[in-house]
Amino acid sequence: MSRIASVLLPMPLPEAFDYAEPEGMELVVGDQVAAPLGPRLLRGVVVALREGAGGNRPLKALDSKLDSPPLPPGAIEFVQWAARYSVDAPGQPLAIAIRGARAPKAKPHKLLEATGVTPARATPARQKVLEAAAGGPQTPADLARAAGVSAGVVKGLVEEGALALRLVEEPAAFPEPDLARAGHALNASQAAAAQALQAMVAEGGFNVALLDGVTGSGKTEVYLEAVAAALAKDPAAQVLVMLPEIALTQAVIARFVERFGVEPAEWHSDVAPPMRRRTWDAVATGAARIVIGARSALFLPFTHLSLIVVDEEHDGSYKQDEGFIYQARDLSVMRGKIEGAGVILASATPSLETLRNAETGRYRWLKLTSRHGTAQLPDITLIDLKATPPPSGRWLSPPLVDAMGQTLAAGEQTLLFLNRRGYAPLVLCKACGEKLTSPDTDSWLVEHRYSGRLVCHLTGFSMPKPDKCPHCGAKDSLTSIGPGVERVEEEARHLFPDARIAVFSSDTVWDAKEARRLVDAMADGEIDILVATQAAAKGHNFPKLTLVGVVDADLGLRGGDLRAAERTYQLLAQATGRAGRRDRPGRALLQTYAPEHSVMQALKAQDRDAFVEAEMAEREIMKLPPFGRLGAIVVSGPDAAALEAFAREMAKVAPNAEGVEVYGPADAPLALVRGRRRKRFLVRADRNVDLSAYLATWRARVRPPGAIRVAIDVDPYSFL
Repeated sequence: MSRIASVLLPMPLPEAFDYAEPEGMELVVGDQVAAPLGPRLLRGVVVALREGAGGNRPLKALDSKLDSPPLPPGAIEFVQWAARYSVDAPGQPLAIAIRGARAPKAKPHKLLEATGVTPARATPARQKVLEAAAGGPQTPADLARAAGVSAGVVKGLVEEGALALRLVEEPAAFPEPDLARAGHALNASQAAAAQALQAMVAEGGFNVALLDGVTGSGKTEVYLEAVAAALAKDPAAQVLVMLPEIALTQAVIARFVERFGVEPAEWHSDVAPPMRRRTWDAVATGAARIVIGARSALFLPFTHLSLIVVDEEHDGSYKQDEGFIYQARDLSVMRGKIEGAGVILASATPSLETLRNAETGRYRWLKLTSRHGTAQLPDITLIDLKATPPPSGRWLSPPLVDAMGQTLAAGEQTLLFLNRRGYAPLVLCKACGEKLTSPDTDSWLVEHRYSGRLVCHLTGFSMPKPDKCPHCGAKDSLTSIGPGVERVEEEARHLFPDARIAVFSSDTVWDAKEARRLVDAMADGEIDILVATQAAAKGHNFPKLTLVGVVDADLGLRGGDLRAAERTYQLLAQATGRAGRRDRPGRALLQTYAPEHSVMQALKAQDRDAFVEAEMAEREIMKLPPFGRLGAIVVSGPDAAALEAFAREMAKVAPNAEGVEVYGPADAPLALVRGRRRKRFLVRADRNVDLSAYLATWRARVRPPGAIRVAIDVDPYSFL
């Protein structure tokens, strides 16, 4: 009797589908198969097998077993757990997990080799080709080049059978790391932390450690020793290092090459599909032992995952807000638990959730309190913009401009930090006051002078900047409000015309290669003033950078985000920490309209503990994370009245549970996106409440009409 295979499909379906296993297919759990669904064949993963006894209807048979490595048991368990935790269909994380397996393979190389057949017509040119071919298989172009003949001569020998064509797939180039290479000399604090991590690795099993070190303290060198220990302990061990930004990957890869003599596998959006396929296969077969990647690398099919490192663990980029919604930092801890692997969370400004786990003893807490070598933390000064404002139409205050002049005169570098892309965040009409927004969206259009376009950073819509107001028709009435990095660069060029100035943002740096070029230019002293968003505010080491100027330190404090103060402190501490990382003293100037704010005072005093204590106390009173849990439900639809009615109906069926509070429905701050109206619920729960189960129960009580969508976000980071 044939067996029944439960197959999970990469679609928003609530459960796996049952199929009949054809005779002789001999499936195992984890195999990838072609499964019929309606008129289509879909790639799926076998998650269970059972004997086919009884049943009230015949099952469709699977079409074939695919030629791809199976998904390991740990990866399947993780996918299913992640779906339950995020209150989503298991096919959603599965789609991430098998994305690499669905990528196209690299085209095979065409190689020619001699067959021993003598051509009917021997010529000197043909003889040269056959002599060159005696050295082994070569591409047609290489063979023609080596013999000094035209491609037609080579083609003629192929047609006569004197040369044979072979298609050869390029093998995956993931050589074994050289564990005999020595790492950098560590200071006493680093050595103590490295020894603690090595002991954790030697102990084996699931453990979590927080590597908490000030900027420039050498955290990477410390966790490299833990990586070396994990690889040395087990010849099959695999290590995952996650980074929040593609811009950081090349610098970290260089550190790994220096330490282990080989390049690790890369996994992020800039990796070409054929290379992504090779990397996925190499991870699944155990050939790739070190992987460096973005948040989605957490879903790769590791067979012997022994250590996970989450670098800059506090970074908001680890939160995925669209499609399958998840927080990679939190999920990395669960992946470590499932795999029995160690987890290292590294940061100079850890998240409050991680700090709370360290304080209560759930995580080991390793501290690096000083910078490596002779480097010192920068001096931080607050510039009160009420007392010393910039000139009209300018954005850089006199104290900051003076400091930039002094830095240039000393042959040193300046970083001007503003976490706002483009030229201006708002364009409005001076005649009628109309604010230009994206069509069918409440999001403002951002002016980009480089491209001459207005861009919506939420939806991706863009248009040329019009010469008249689309609302009232007034000509030449559109004016730019506020600064972006392009506008700050324009001002810096006006003030310092001889300085070498560059902009570092996602609009000027399109891929990892370009990011590496710009970072290398800055590190080599080829740039005097770098105007940058958060892309340059973390993880980079610029030896000659001694001045950081924060153009708008208050930017992140605006709005109703409960993590606003925490994120502002983290971002500005990271940005100012770029200064003075070698033997030159550094300083940072923060322009602010609220110098008395607790965040600004904590930054000035470089007293993280005081800030954390005050923020923790406020969160504890309100029972907000890390002392409580949050969940968000966003309902959206094209018709405002229908959406309002559904949201009210949904509110009526919210489960009653002790320790749970429900707020809403209320209009989302961005109440219109891509033509869809949006309403939000916010759920606050005590720590002992299974928030995922509560949200799943609530959603099961409603059946949204076809045009209305329901999205659930466990532990939301965005409140728009």
